[in-house]
Amino acid sequence: MTTDTTRSSMPDVPEGYMRKANGDLTPTENVRESDILRDSVVMELAMDAKAISADLLAFKTRALNDIADLISMSAEKYGVSIGGKQGNIQLHTYDGRYRLERVQSKIITFTEELEAAKALVEKCIIKWSDGARSELKALVMRAFKPNTKGELRTSAVVDLMRLEIDDEDWQTAMQALRDCLNTNGVTTYIRLYERIGMTDKYKLINLDLAGVVA
Repeated sequence: MTTDTTRSSMPDVPEGYMRKANGDLTPTENVRESDILRDSVVMELAMDAKAISADLLAFKTRALNDIADLISMSAEKYGVSIGGKQGNIQLHTYDGRYRLERVQSKIITFTEELEAAKALVEKCIIKWSDGARSELKALVMRAFKPNTKGELRTSAVVDLMRLEIDDEDWQTAMQALRDCLNTNGVTTYIRLYERIGMTDKYKLINLDLAGVVA
């Protein structure tokens, strides 16, 4: 572990100084050792994380290009021209050990009509308050509970629309939910799996930091 080599090597920070968050320069000798150590640990990990992020971007770009080239070559073999956005695809190695998936998922957002839909759903819950099952109430409350970013979970809202409830107010509420859904682009994922032994089960090769077991 280094001390302040990364920070002091920055061109806009004079040798022997460290820059505070507000932009002020502080002589390194006046900075607590614990602050220097903390700065060093976070800085080194941040630089490593940026490098890994760049590698992941390069990997995803190469993977998407390689898959597109493979599809194009297959199409040319049969004299077919493929244009526009391409959908999901699944590829395996010859021995079946690895599986590669390209998955495209729609980016769904909500319009301002969501508040009206939410009010209609709440109206139903109030109307059913005496006889509604607790599971249904929990499902509805979960659908409109924002995550840590203040956003609604799209899948939870869509789950509401799958419920078959013979109630005019509920049907109106569900139509309002459908009207407020807005498809805003597509996100493409690359997933790689490794087969477990000689079974038909595969385990994900995790490229998500949260899913990597230390």
